[in-house]
Amino acid sequence: MQPADIAPLPATAYLPRREATSRFVSVRGLRYHLRCWGDPQADGDKRPLVLLHGWMDVGASFQFMVDAMADGRAIVAPDWRGFGLTEGPATDTYWFPDYVGDLDALLEALLPGRTIDLLGHSMGGNVAMVYAGLRPERIRKLVNLEGFGMPRTRPEDAPKRLLQWLDQLRTPPALVSYEGPEGVMRRLMKNNPRLPADKAAWLAGHWSAPQADGRWHLRADPAHKGVSPTLYQVEEALALWQRIAAPVLWVDGALTDLAAIWGTRYTREEFETRLATLRAPITRARLPASGHMLHHDEPDALAAYIERFLDA
Repeated sequence: MQPADIAPLPATAYLPRREATSRFVSVRGLRYHLRCWGDPQADGDKRPLVLLHGWMDVGASFQFMVDAMADGRAIVAPDWRGFGLTEGPATDTYWFPDYVGDLDALLEALLPGRTIDLLGHSMGGNVAMVYAGLRPERIRKLVNLEGFGMPRTRPEDAPKRLLQWLDQLRTPPALVSYEGPEGVMRRLMKNNPRLPADKAAWLAGHWSAPQADGRWHLRADPAHKGVSPTLYQVEEALALWQRIAAPVLWVDGALTDLAAIWGTRYTREEFETRLATLRAPITRARLPASGHMLHHDEPDALAAYIERFLDA
C-alpha cells in the first residue's frame, strides 16, 4: 500500500522519484512502521539495505538519498519506537538498548537468517555500530553517518543524572505544536539552513500531522526529550565496536561542529581516537557542503559514496 503518513502539503513540495510503500510488522509488542522501496524479502542480486534514522527524525527522512540511488536495491527504513507511525510503549523513559532489541526483532521478522547491509544516521548510527558488534554475522557492510557516540561520563556523575531524571518525571517534557505545515517547514529550515524549501515542505508532512486541536504536532513521543537515567560508558561502547567484522564506511559533513553540540566534553580528537580502535577496515568520506543532516544537504554525493562502497 502507499505510505499512510502523507498529510496535505504545499503545491511546491518535493516530488519523490522513487515512491515508497508502507508496511507494518509486530516488533516486541509494538506495531512498527516500515518505509520500503522495493520488496526487501524478494530474491535479488543485491543485499537489502536497512536505514536507521536519528533522534527526533523519521524513516522518510532518507527519501532524497534513496532517490539519488540507482534502482534495483531493496531498501527499508523503519520508524523507531515512538517516532513517525510506529507505536510508542506506555513509558516515561526511552532506553537505548530497546532500539537494539527492536532492530534484532525486526530483522528476524522481516529478513530471518539473511545477511544485510546496514546504514545508520546519528543515533541510528550508534545503534548500527552496537548491533554490528553484537551480530557480526548478520551485517555484510556497515555505513555510519555521523553516529559519533556520546561524551565520556564519570561514576560521580550518576547522582546528578538520576536526580535530573527524577525531576523530569515530575514535570514531563512537551513538544511544540504549529498552526500549519508552514510552521513545521520553518522549524526544519531553522534547524538546517541548507534544507531547500521544497524538501522542507515534503518532510513537514512526514515529520508532523494535524491533530484534533487543529494544530500540527510532531510525530514523536515527548518522552524522547527526557534525559536518560543511565550514563554512557565509552569502554562498553568500544568493546562492542571492536567486535564489528563488516567493512565500515564512515561519512561526516565538513560543516558539522562538534563543539557547538558538546562544547569541550567531546572533541573531534577524542572521536578519532575511538574510531581508530575498530578492527574492521574503514573507508572514510567527507561531504564539503554538509552539516549533520548529510542525507538532506548532499543526497546525490552521499548516495554515490554509499553505492560505490556497497558495490565494491
